[in-house]
Amino acid sequence: MIHLFINAIASTAGGGLTYVRNVVPHLAARAGVRTTVLVSRQLAEELPSSPNVSILDDVQDFGTWRRFLREQWILPGLVKRSGAHVLLSAGNFALWNSPIPQILLSRNSLYTSLDFQNDLRTRADHRLWLDTHLKALFAAASIRRAECTIAPSAAFASELHDWTGHNVVAIHHGFDADRFARNGKSLSRDVQAKLAESAGAFRLLFVSHYNYYRNFGTLIRALQIVKQRLAPGRIRLLLTCKLRTEDNPGSYRAESEAALIRDLGLSEDVVELGAVPYNLLHKLYQSCDAYVTPAYAESFAHPLVEAMASGLPVVASDLEVHREICGDAAVYFPRFSAQHLAGRLETIAHSPELRLVMREKGLLCSQNFSWGKHVEDLLEVAATLSRGSGKFLTTM
Repeated sequence: MIHLFINAIASTAGGGLTYVRNVVPHLAARAGVRTTVLVSRQLAEELPSSPNVSILDDVQDFGTWRRFLREQWILPGLVKRSGAHVLLSAGNFALWNSPIPQILLSRNSLYTSLDFQNDLRTRADHRLWLDTHLKALFAAASIRRAECTIAPSAAFASELHDWTGHNVVAIHHGFDADRFARNGKSLSRDVQAKLAESAGAFRLLFVSHYNYYRNFGTLIRALQIVKQRLAPGRIRLLLTCKLRTEDNPGSYRAESEAALIRDLGLSEDVVELGAVPYNLLHKLYQSCDAYVTPAYAESFAHPLVEAMASGLPVVASDLEVHREICGDAAVYFPRFSAQHLAGRLETIAHSPELRLVMREKGLLCSQNFSWGKHVEDLLEVAATLSRGSGKFLTTM
């Protein structure tokens, strides 16, 4: 029997939510494994009830720094009283005085991204630059504190090693096709109406809340180029966010991209769906013709796997992690080149044969990722640490 304590109180959006939603059910199904997980009240309501899983929820909403200090104060006692053997810190920051061996899940690529730093300087967002710089210092120190650090891809593990000088274990995040597509409910009426309005157009999908590193500007400029080359109304870009600052998490300001859409005459061509519930995303993928990501920083990118598993051809920026995840199942472009992206999109829109080939490659590639395999590798690391084997510094 091994008892794992997961601190996921910081998992409130994006990949963090995806991780907890998928890993906890797999741990619950494992014989000989007990799990205690600390999450937000909202996420606690989604997690399965199981005799071998204890859910602790925190109803208080704190910013990053207050939450970090509070965790350092109260978490050692919670962990000790739980009787757990190994702590998994899932939010990029370690517990400084963990009473048990600690695994750190590090997945924030912004801390190592020079492109992000340059972007913030260009936008003159000095406050966010300073905030990110300080968090990066704590993230690097966390890697040195933990007995083992896990990254969701080999590419990002290499970045972290170059950044800190410490070895990092690469364990791919997973994907369960059956679980992802099992909800038979329909998309909301509003989303269905917006999809109906784009009937007959080539639907290009980008699943993301708004943030700078997803590089919306390059995508918007590419769309304007493609629009000029195709027949009127031939292409639509569907976003799972709204380009208004108040509708997005964090301190990202979306006004510049909203203005760019207006200035380029794309208001009818960009469809802002808003957030779509995770358990209904498969319906949205199935309603589209291709998937695109222009992101300039990533550590894994779950939507790429979701898109491939849904049969969509993928157009991705030329990040090493994107090539690791998709291989030859995607086509790539220089991440800041709207011209090259437009060329890739135009080629795919004009070629049903290419889309079919990419669909088959993507379906096959998506089978390389399994949450069951991820949990198996995670438990192997935990078992090694619980036996007192010291630093777990080999790759998986």
